[in-house]
Amino acid sequence: MIEITNLTKQYKNGCVANEGISLKIAPGEVFGLLGPNGAGKTTLVNQLIGLLKPTSGTITIDGVDVVADPDASRRLCSFQPQSQVLIDGLTPLEAIELTGRIRGMDRKTARLRTKSLIERLQLEQWAKTRGEDLSGGVRRLTAFCMACVAPAKAVVLDEPTNDVDPQRRRLLWREIKTIADGGSAIILVTHNVLEAERSTDRLAIIHKARLIRQGTPASFRSKEEENMILELILEPGKTPADILAQEANAVQTGRRIFCPVTIGEVAERVHWANELMNKQLIEEYSINPPSLEESYLQIIADGEGSDGTVSNNLQEDR
Repeated sequence: MIEITNLTKQYKNGCVANEGISLKIAPGEVFGLLGPNGAGKTTLVNQLIGLLKPTSGTITIDGVDVVADPDASRRLCSFQPQSQVLIDGLTPLEAIELTGRIRGMDRKTARLRTKSLIERLQLEQWAKTRGEDLSGGVRRLTAFCMACVAPAKAVVLDEPTNDVDPQRRRLLWREIKTIADGGSAIILVTHNVLEAERSTDRLAIIHKARLIRQGTPASFRSKEEENMILELILEPGKTPADILAQEANAVQTGRRIFCPVTIGEVAERVHWANELMNKQLIEEYSINPPSLEESYLQIIADGEGSDGTVSNNLQEDR
C-alpha cells in the first residue's frame, strides 16, 4: 500500500530532516513510528500527505507516485494531526459528517457513519456541543473520527490518544483495528511506547533524521531469555554519576536508570540496590523482564556514534 524509498529532505539552511528513509507498509497493517522529539517523524508524515516535497526519493501509495502528484496524496490519505483540529462553531456531529461529505460520501452515508463512530466511541453526550466548549480529550476523539469517517488507503494518526481517558482510549484502539481490517494501512506516530507495543503490527524508530531500526514489537526486545532489567528510581535531586560509573550498559531517562541483569546476578543486584536505598541515592527499584520501552531507549543509545552522529547500520527484524 505504502512504499517509501531513499527519502531525503534537506532544507535550504542545510538542515537534514530525513535522510535515506525506506519503508514498506502493507494494506491492513498498523505501523508505528517512534522517535525522540525532533527526530524527523513529522517531516516524514508531511511528505507522505503531500504538504512537503522531498529533496530526493520516492513515495508511492497504492501504486501512485504522490511526490509527482501531491493532490493524489491528499485523496489517498486520511490525516489526524498532533495539534488540535479547529472545530469552533461546529459540533462533533457536524464536523465529522461534513468531513465525510468532503471526502466524497453522500449525505445519508456520511450521517450514518458519523452516528456509528459517535456511538462506538461513546461520545453521544457531546455530539451536539460546540467545539469551543469541548474538553481536549473529546476534541481529540472528534479529530480521530474526522480522519476515519471515510478511511482512505492510508490513515495517518499523529498522537491520537493524547488527552483521551483510558476507557475511550481502549475504544479508539478497537476502532483503529477495525479500520485496518477494512484494508487501510495505518501509520501511527506516537511517543507512547507501551501503546505502540500493544497495538501495532510493526514499528520503526527514527532518530536524528535516519531510520535506525524496524521490525515487530517482539523483535525489539532482547532475544536473550535470561536477561532482566533492573530499574532504579533516583531520589529527587540526586545525581546518577556514581551509579552510572558502575554500570557501563545503563540507560538513563529522567530519574529512571535501566540496567541489564542476568538471572545469576539478580541476588547480587538486589543487595546493591538495597545499599543504594540505604544511602538514600534511590527512591525505589524493581527487576522485570525487558519491555519495549527499555529496548527502545537502548536502541536510541546504541544508535549514537561517539561523535554524536547516528549509526548507518539499519537493523530490520521480522
